Amino acid sequence: MPKQTTSKPADGSLQKKADGSFPEPSTEVKAHSDQLKQLIQQTIKAQGGQITFADYMNQALYTPGLGYYSAGLKKFGKQGDFITAPEISPLFSQCLALQCIHIMQQTEQHILLEVGAGSGIMAIELVLELERQVQLPEQYLILELSAELRDRQQQAIKARLPHLYERFVWLDCLPEKPFSGIVLANELLDAMPVHLLRLEPEQILERYVAMDSKDNFIWQDDIPENPRLQKIADNIRAVQKPLAHLNDKPDQPYITEVNLQAIDWIKSIAEILTAGAILLVDYGYTATEYYHPQRSMGTLMCHYQHHRHDDPFYLPGLQDITAHIDFSGIAHAANDSGLNVSGFTTQAHFLMAGGLVELTKDLDPDDIVHFTEIARQIKMLTLPEEMGELFKVILLAKDKTLSLPAFKFQNFQDRL
Repeated sequence: MPKQTTSKPADGSLQKKADGSFPEPSTEVKAHSDQLKQLIQQTIKAQGGQITFADYMNQALYTPGLGYYSAGLKKFGKQGDFITAPEISPLFSQCLALQCIHIMQQTEQHILLEVGAGSGIMAIELVLELERQVQLPEQYLILELSAELRDRQQQAIKARLPHLYERFVWLDCLPEKPFSGIVLANELLDAMPVHLLRLEPEQILERYVAMDSKDNFIWQDDIPENPRLQKIADNIRAVQKPLAHLNDKPDQPYITEVNLQAIDWIKSIAEILTAGAILLVDYGYTATEYYHPQRSMGTLMCHYQHHRHDDPFYLPGLQDITAHIDFSGIAHAANDSGLNVSGFTTQAHFLMAGGLVELTKDLDPDDIVHFTEIARQIKMLTLPEEMGELFKVILLAKDKTLSLPAFKFQNFQDRL
């Protein structure tokens, strides 16, 4: 079958292109991106002219010293490219801490493992709340692959929690020996490299990255090499079949993402976890929503200096590249690996039922400045048009089914 080459997806999905309104990088920073671009170009040539988008995304984000998450560029907060929930308000981490207490009481596991701790702010605020509740964990493990982020986390924790610093241990990989405890991850899965599929009425293609005559990155569609993608594509079609009447463009190609690494990560955690729980927070949908016929352009999104767009070829190494999470796929991977889904809900419901009301009940409304700021933080965390609906929380358990207050108000696991 002949390869299909295009400078952008045939369905026009790159509608929010990077443009001249974006902040211009300095000459030094631009050279950083150019160096990474050359390495990716070399990889494409070495691989015969094309690589999977997952390989491109992996290099763009994780090439040592050059990738977005591996270099020293500021990523989180107002001076970075995006703001995460722990950066918005300590209330987020405090609510997580309260739920960790319930997990520790039900599982008798008192070791926490955070995977991908970012700036370290979630670990700090979570442990501070556990200390206030007299429920400190025996250890707080942090698995962090970025040397730059690890150093930032260590400095922040030393400054804020000097009396508890010895409880923190940094890891380079998942524990090799069986592990019992609570695994936490906020916005981890969305940063894992994804494959791109192009589903057409009569065929299934994978979207590869190639180069044109001027060495610019372009899309090139070809037959998938990984047999797992064919099976997942069949599952996607099965999800879409009952929704076919909602597709107003049935003859148009359908672009979507497949996060094989997230599925494998769940399985690897399940293999080492002998008892305990996994609590994941990320943005995404159930399969019915994710693969809805009208979501024909996928969910791939880039973040650069607080500008959102969907051109992953723009300044590689200087921008974040993400895709939403198929939580149904995560739930199926968990069940296949011996874990059980004990809860699934929106971030808003999780926080409101998980301690947010109690944590803010003593606020003084006469302290207008402080009261207004906390109200602003709560709105960002819970309003549907902010993070409240798009972000979801899923609880996976090993060895027993757990019951947490945060999932009792609205538990949507039957939709998975």
